[in-house]
Amino acid sequence: MKEYIEERAVAIANYIIDHNATVRQTAQNFGVSKSTVHKDVAERLLYINPHLASEARKVLDVNKQERHIRGGLATREKYLHQHL
Repeated sequence: MKEYIEERAVAIANYIIDHNATVRQTAQNFGVSKSTVHKDVAERLLYINPHLASEARKVLDVNKQERHIRGGLATREKYLHQHL
């Protein structure tokens, strides 16, 4: 694996952990796709640093469990601020 990919995978995991970030936020911050973030954390990082991969996975799992709540709140805000 190329060195810059390994460095990116570690940087992505650290960002997710430090900022409690979602995949979408992380992808936007690093200028990569959501699938790249997933692949870096779920596959590449397991070979580079398994402990870091586990910690990042925990944050992403919590975010995944809460995403339906965030979506509902965003929809609620949208309709509260619409002028009828």
